Amino acid sequence: MLDDAPLYALARLAQEKAVKARRRRRKAAAAAEAAIDRPCLSPTQRRGRAMEDRAGRYLQSQGLAVLERNLSCKAGEIDLVARDANVLVFVEVRYRGTQRYGGGAASVDGGKRQRLILAAQFFLPRLTRRHFGGRMPACRFDVVSIKPTGLSWIKAAFCQ
Repeated sequence: MLDDAPLYALARLAQEKAVKARRRRRKAAAAAEAAIDRPCLSPTQRRGRAMEDRAGRYLQSQGLAVLERNLSCKAGEIDLVARDANVLVFVEVRYRGTQRYGGGAASVDGGKRQRLILAAQFFLPRLTRRHFGGRMPACRFDVVSIKPTGLSWIKAAFCQ
């Protein structure tokens, strides 16, 4: 009868190695999943998110209910979607550190307005079903302009 102790020791080492490898794989998978849930944002994107948060809080303090954020499609992106009584409000948030070139509201030019309208048309059926029970609400486009000295809200900034 041979001594089985060295074989058991080798088997134990192999099992420990396999357990460590499984733990490493699980840890890497969890880190990858967390990275998907929490995308890396540039400093400019972080500032933009902070300004959208600020605008959302302001609109809520004025009686609007923020329904959606950052709706994106090929046509463009809508920063905030809110409800003002029975009106669906598409909100563009603009931040400018200086008033040198007219500020945030002035930066919503014809091209940006057209992209906002196209994006709103894309999301309107879904928003209508989800938040208005399938009944088409009245819609408007607002601009919240944020500058270092304060915030201004332009209701019905443009028409479609």
